[in-house]
Amino acid sequence: MYYQSMTTSTAVRLDAIRRVGKALADPTRVAILLALLDGSRYPAELVDELGVTKQTVSNHLACLRDCGIVVAKPSRRRVLYEISDARLRHALQDLVGVVLAVDPVDACDVNENDLETRA
Repeated sequence: MYYQSMTTSTAVRLDAIRRVGKALADPTRVAILLALLDGSRYPAELVDELGVTKQTVSNHLACLRDCGIVVAKPSRRRVLYEISDARLRHALQDLVGVVLAVDPVDACDVNENDLETRA
């Protein structure tokens, strides 16, 4: 019901947050984003840095690209990936900084059973 009464502006913002949430929902995508925060990378560099397969990196880069989080730039015969916008880069850096400032250890290690017993 809430979704039916949303304004266009709210729907656009909701979609933007959903895309960022999707990007951050997978540990491999997060690792790729953290690497890209340090600078542009070729997929082969990400494979080496992250220790995952070429196919895994390719699939996750496609997801991040489809979400508008990263862009692919042709570079000679290869493709270079980077964060799509400087504002997004700053937002991701700020997000990491805030989370570490609030609690530098993993405080989200809660399973669904714990949540059910609290309700």
